Amino acid sequence: MALPVREQAKYWGIASAVFFALLYLLGNVILPFVLAMAVAYMLDPVADRLEKWGLSRIAATILITAVAAVLFVLASLMVLPTLVKQATGLVETAPQLFDDLQTFLTARFPGILDENSQLHQTLLKIGETIQSKGGEFLQTALSSAMSVLNVAMILVLVPVITFYLLMDWDRMVAQVDRLLPRDHAPTIRRLARQIDRTLAAFIRGQGTVCLILGTFYAVALMLVGLNFGLVAGAVAGALTFIPYVGALVGGALSIGLALFQFWGEWQWIAAVVAIFAIGQFFEGNILTPNLVGSSIGLHPVWLIFALTAFGTLFGFVGMLIAVPVAAAIGVLARFGVDEYKDSRLYKGFDIPEPTDAVDPDKTAP
Repeated sequence: MALPVREQAKYWGIASAVFFALLYLLGNVILPFVLAMAVAYMLDPVADRLEKWGLSRIAATILITAVAAVLFVLASLMVLPTLVKQATGLVETAPQLFDDLQTFLTARFPGILDENSQLHQTLLKIGETIQSKGGEFLQTALSSAMSVLNVAMILVLVPVITFYLLMDWDRMVAQVDRLLPRDHAPTIRRLARQIDRTLAAFIRGQGTVCLILGTFYAVALMLVGLNFGLVAGAVAGALTFIPYVGALVGGALSIGLALFQFWGEWQWIAAVVAIFAIGQFFEGNILTPNLVGSSIGLHPVWLIFALTAFGTLFGFVGMLIAVPVAAAIGVLARFGVDEYKDSRLYKGFDIPEPTDAVDPDKTAP
């Protein structure tokens, strides 16, 4: 006989509490494993496709690893040094940009930026803060990133763990399936398939959209000649997974930089605006409908809340697991709502189901 619902809820609640406690305590220790699981999850369909083409699982895994290694080396040699250099230059140039903004506003609106005005004092304080703290902030961010994502973990741990996870992925899924409670296995499998579809649409599909748009924005902005175009394009592409945020932040940053750099050369400013307009057109009409789908079950507000909450509670690891957990909670919430609507709590005891009105003329003899 199955355990009572109250007993099952108690055990699952304890298991969830233990999971989040371990996540909080272990933190950065499990970061390479979380990263490796995310990469293996994204690459599993590629390995399955190669198996259908006749390769063994081990051969497919080796081929994927080799291609990924080549792409990583190319990116490290060609893109990352320029990206870091431009990011550092942007932070160092920010005070000068604020000085230029102040000069621009003073020349055209002298009454607004009087030395005693609040706006003048605010801009002055912002510029001084960035000048004094900008370099320190960048150095702290880079050192923190390197302490979390150190070279050994990136170059050794994550690829090795990913290799073994990708090679044994189907076997691990089958083993987990054998451990499911027999009474609830069909329901759990159905919910797991829904969670997988949501994650596949978001992580694989939206990740591909972010990569395509980030590459397009970065290349196009650099071809226009925009200073720090690679950074602006990378920011826009990375934030595209939150609808409209990537275009707004990346567009505002790029257009602001274009105004300072190309003031008076309106054709180049218009070109920057056109780049983001074209990117948004392709994202909304071609990329997202074909790669992500019309509905993935993750509302932008819920996604932002999950990223903020898990990032605050569990740090960088929390941000990595925020999307899968948010997808799972969303699927479980919809399942709970459906169960509630089928229950007596919703329908009541004596209220019959509504039926269509019967036409008396059709029932007359």
